[in-house]
Amino acid sequence: MEVKVNRSILQLAQGDITKQDTQAVVNAANSRLAPGGGVAGAIHRAAGAQLWQECKTLGGCLTGEAKITRGYNLPNQYVIHTVGPVYGSGGDDGQMLKNSYLNSLRVAEENKIESIAFPAISTGAFGYPAEGAARIALSTILEYLGGKTEIKLVKLILYDSRSLAVHSGILKEIT
Repeated sequence: MEVKVNRSILQLAQGDITKQDTQAVVNAANSRLAPGGGVAGAIHRAAGAQLWQECKTLGGCLTGEAKITRGYNLPNQYVIHTVGPVYGSGGDDGQMLKNSYLNSLRVAEENKIESIAFPAISTGAFGYPAEGAARIALSTILEYLGGKTEIKLVKLILYDSRSLAVHSGILKEIT
């Protein structure tokens, strides 16, 4: 599924986040930016050990923030690391999730990145309900693309058909 927003395109697809042809890929990271399970583990495995070596120099990352590294063995020039909220851990989970998407887009903009691929941040091990997370992700991305931006393509890469169906349904509803 694809929608055009001003001069940008938002695409939804089922696939492997480590095989995207975008300048940057977003890592749904832990606060240490360390290899782990899920998206973070897949990105670190695909990028190689140099990614972890660079991540160790960044001093970690707070929930909602975003930091950038090189992509190493990934097909992407950059990895933008963001830490989404662990659902129900206190604080404003919705605002923290929105900040993860927004700050990742800002880091992309600051680094003149024109194409970026996101996973569904916080919906795996961090337990965020798919529908709520999809609504926040899509509304945040659409709002950002509706403003002044040089980003031409944002992909939301969903791991399975259920997640794709949830995101597609919400995208149809809000556009």
